[in-house]
Amino acid sequence: MLIGVGELVVFLVLLALVGTVGWWVWSYLRRDAVGSGAPALPARERAWLAESIARARWAPAHDEVDGQTRVLLRRSYTGLDGRPVVLEERVLETFPAQDPSWEARFTEGMARARFRCSYLNDEESGS
Repeated sequence: MLIGVGELVVFLVLLALVGTVGWWVWSYLRRDAVGSGAPALPARERAWLAESIARARWAPAHDEVDGQTRVLLRRSYTGLDGRPVVLEERVLETFPAQDPSWEARFTEGMARARFRCSYLNDEESGS
């Protein structure tokens, strides 16, 4: 009886080892060709992602970095998780956040950003 239990334990350990190695090989083979370590997306999700990237649009944005207000142009699309993914970001204008004429500069900068985004979107769509 004692030998049977020992053989069973050895068998289960070997089975777990074979299962672990098999899982590792399967995971390795499913990695994308670039080698980023992320699993490759299924074909349907890759097609959806490629279409989303192709339809990416420019939109005006702004932020504040180190006391400077930046007016930005961002090209983004909606990712698989429903959140925006920024493909490209360009700084259109920068000015101090404490500038006395901040509101006027911000309003004018955002108006220029909206115009520029409209132009870039029209240019990319071929209109």
